[in-house]
Amino acid sequence: FPVTILISMKKQVKVKPNAKVSQILEAEDGSLIAQLRSPPVGGKANAELIELLAEKFQVSRSQVTIYSGQRSRLKYVEIDL
Repeated sequence: FPVTILISMKKQVKVKPNAKVSQILEAEDGSLIAQLRSPPVGGKANAELIELLAEKFQVSRSQVTIYSGQRSRLKYVEIDL
């Protein structure tokens, strides 16, 4: 039988919308800081965050979930690897 092992990583992300450049930075404590060009309106910043995290961790967008903080600058995300 083939065995599939699912590994997921949970990260705390501090979001800074309306930045000049979109990028993900790692803080000393292991949390992430996301500078996003998108405004925090209509879910645009959340969509951009998911896109950037998927790119950074080389997974599809569907493998990145914001499980807490949808409307907050402090978010908790889960990334299925």
